[in-house]
Amino acid sequence: MDRAEVDSSIRSLIEPFNKKGVEVADNTTFANDLEFDSLTVMDFVAAIEDEFDIIISMNQQAEIENYGQLVDAVTKLQN
Repeated sequence: MDRAEVDSSIRSLIEPFNKKGVEVADNTTFANDLEFDSLTVMDFVAAIEDEFDIIISMNQQAEIENYGQLVDAVTKLQN
């Protein structure tokens, strides 16, 4: 999958977690803009890992602060 396909898939996965209906862009942050708490992050990461059949390590998760970084990380992990 290329970045655009990964982006599209993650956008559909984020819908149920985006309770405030925030417009998601590459610079959208999970903690501030989407107001994800730690449990929501864990559920969201699990959904991504299942969808793409990858594992996002705790170290990688700590480095991912915004949506664009997540899409880049998932794209990279797939290759």
